Amino acid sequence: MTHDERMARAALARVIEPGDEIGGRWLREFGAVEVARRLVGGGKMLPGVSVQRWEGLRGRASRARPERDLAEARDAGVRYICPGDPEWPAQLDDLGDARPIGLWVRGHPSLRIWALRSVAVVGARACTEYGAHMAATLGAGLAERGWVVVSGGAYGVDGAAHRGALGAGGATVAVLACGVDRPYPRGHTELITRIAEQGLVVGELPPGDHPTPSRFILRNRVIAALTRGTVVVEAAYRSGALVTARAAQRLGRFTMGVPGPVTSGLSAGVHELLRGDATLVSDAAEVAELVGDMGDLAPDRRGPVLPRDLLDPGAGRVLAALPARGLAGVEEIVRGAGTTMDDAIGRLYELRALGFVERHGDGWKLTRQAMISVRGDRGGR
Repeated sequence: MTHDERMARAALARVIEPGDEIGGRWLREFGAVEVARRLVGGGKMLPGVSVQRWEGLRGRASRARPERDLAEARDAGVRYICPGDPEWPAQLDDLGDARPIGLWVRGHPSLRIWALRSVAVVGARACTEYGAHMAATLGAGLAERGWVVVSGGAYGVDGAAHRGALGAGGATVAVLACGVDRPYPRGHTELITRIAEQGLVVGELPPGDHPTPSRFILRNRVIAALTRGTVVVEAAYRSGALVTARAAQRLGRFTMGVPGPVTSGLSAGVHELLRGDATLVSDAAEVAELVGDMGDLAPDRRGPVLPRDLLDPGAGRVLAALPARGLAGVEEIVRGAGTTMDDAIGRLYELRALGFVERHGDGWKLTRQAMISVRGDRGGR
């Protein structure tokens, strides 16, 4: 990346809105230096826009001061990285002409290295306690497994995911829809400052620039492209988190959802994703299994091991042949277990020694311990 191109891209960051595919096509076809020259110096109008739009862009370009922006960034501990730089995450190129012009990065680690093993955790701003708990648990669990947690720094699920990762001593990245030197929302100033100290704060907009509703939506494509997959924790039908998930799907990334109560409107959007191509996940192990390398498997899910599970099959059949209540004779047990008289008697004495059955005269019955075990097992059938 030459000095002139970096200066041109820094200038264009003040002119072309994030995700503007017409501007992206200009950069691809003409190069940043030529695009900046035509906008600032009054050169020939570039194709694809009206005269009115062109004049609006030129007005913005006349106010761009890339040297000042880069100097202010340096003073705030912020660097500007561009496509082709060693730190540029190549996966952002999957956005095509909607690729960022460049990224302003606050924090010490390499964004390219961190992005290689990263997962987005996004969701509702006005989340429930359940949503906040799940986001924090996922953030901590992913961080403990060596994954970088990426989110948008917003209230609700985003903040909980960041805090979970930080609390576990792990890595997290906040992708903002404003200048990275001015944290937004203001209520998260302390959190975003902590992320910058322990992780990375990233944005497309130059120092001091402010967020708008459209910039929040367009910011989400960067979160989706930067990561291996996106997990949605609580989202209504109209939610920016769903925009991130759908962007991830278009880019061929993994899309996951954490289910919630069917009575909750904040779970409706997640459930709609799960009815499509998204994968249901309930914890960090399942997320890591999906997005991770071969062999990074979640533990098998199963109920508790009961004492009767440790019996050999023959003893188990004899135990199952006893009624839940009352006595049973040996002949009745033989028929129920489908075995011989000698085998049944031998198994009964074995079960008595293990505390499963009791003998009362010529009959046999379950002990209280065995009644609980057998009743629980039969109830699950």
